[in-house]
Amino acid sequence: MTAPLALDPARTALVLVDLMDRIVALPLEPRKGTEVLVVAEQLASVFRSAGAPVALVRVERPGVAEQPPGSGLVAGLPRDGDLEIVKRTIGAFQGTDLDALLRERGVTTLVVGGIATNLGVESTARAAADLGYDLVFVENAMAAFTAAEHEASVTLDFPRLGTVVRAEEVRLGS
Repeated sequence: MTAPLALDPARTALVLVDLMDRIVALPLEPRKGTEVLVVAEQLASVFRSAGAPVALVRVERPGVAEQPPGSGLVAGLPRDGDLEIVKRTIGAFQGTDLDALLRERGVTTLVVGGIATNLGVESTARAAADLGYDLVFVENAMAAFTAAEHEASVTLDFPRLGTVVRAEEVRLGS
């Protein structure tokens, strides 16, 4: 394990993408959605305790009268004070107020996790990089449909956009 990554809680937010029952239940690699959820919940607890924002993003299908069952955030994940973002595209920034909400809180660094690594997480991260955010990717708080897709994002793409860590390396404060 590398040295802990110390982040300023006044300038850092946790962004968790698509942790919804119907997505967490999908066959995922290199870990199950339930394993991603456990790590994400631990991270969210650390961020909330430090007074840092937690943004929970979920997708809604556009143009349908009713969303499929399991389209809400996993029960017990959201807490009072969390930012809940509903997206209608792959990434969390397009057509949402996520950027405005983060900027009004003084956030400059995003710690990112969720499902799927190479889809919702990567699309969100690419937009965040374009918007000037510093990025930290929590490898063990993500999964994809195949291990190869996950590994490609984590080893090829994410290091070009930010820093890849494991959850146990994330520290808020000095």
